[in-house]
Amino acid sequence: MRLQILLRLNNWVWMIGSTRQAHELATLRRVSLLPEKKRLALLYPFSSLEAHLSRQVDKTRFQLYQPALEALELAERLFTSSPKHQIVYSSSAVRIDHLPDLTQPEVCFIGRSNVGKSSLIRALFALAPEVEVRVSKTPGHTKKLNFFTVGKAFTLVDMPGYGYRAPEDFVDMVEPYLQERKNLMMTFVLVDGVAGLQKFDLVAVEMCEEFGLPYALVVTKIDKTRQGTLLSLVLNLHDFIKDKTSTCFPQPFLVSCRLLSSRLGQEDESPRQGLNAWL
Repeated sequence: MRLQILLRLNNWVWMIGSTRQAHELATLRRVSLLPEKKRLALLYPFSSLEAHLSRQVDKTRFQLYQPALEALELAERLFTSSPKHQIVYSSSAVRIDHLPDLTQPEVCFIGRSNVGKSSLIRALFALAPEVEVRVSKTPGHTKKLNFFTVGKAFTLVDMPGYGYRAPEDFVDMVEPYLQERKNLMMTFVLVDGVAGLQKFDLVAVEMCEEFGLPYALVVTKIDKTRQGTLLSLVLNLHDFIKDKTSTCFPQPFLVSCRLLSSRLGQEDESPRQGLNAWL
């Protein structure tokens, strides 16, 4: 049943993307003007990692999600606000009985305190500048469940961080949401690319597995991670997903909110790519 819902949601969002007025795709248009080698390096910056694999390593263990250009264009349209497709902050909740009564599908982002969750969500909404996502260097800045509606397509939920400086009522707030929220379609579990998979991340994974939730692992801060370390982390995550999970997306998403910005003056497109893959 959940798979059918995801498939219907996929068709629905594709229909929305094809029928509403086309948006200005500034980022992709700028990229499309670049020479092919540089364009591919910007769109798929980690495809070169495979070249560093040892000959003894089974290359089938190493797979990165690399969407087609059409998927990138749809993602950019989906996350561009317009009068007919408004992207807005909706509400916040500190208790499960305070959750807003929303009917459209929801996707949530959860991760360790200071994993870069707010920065990632702000990057997702870079084409909707009227949406304010507060970013702080202080761990545990997010204390509530924050809801952002993306037109009529879905609602994005920013969850409080777990681990260090987590809210005292974190378990009472987050676990019931994951277990009971009927319109939750997808959960993104953020993993620090420098620290790797931590014990608190494993708790989040166990909750998703226990509740039978579709989820994906998102590796953040990869601009701060050496290629050798990143390659080892990706291989370990592939093995972990294959051997230890049943409802996790088979490939981890690698994201950086600074990488493309430093090269092109724009936010990284990969967060939008990853979320769009599920919509």
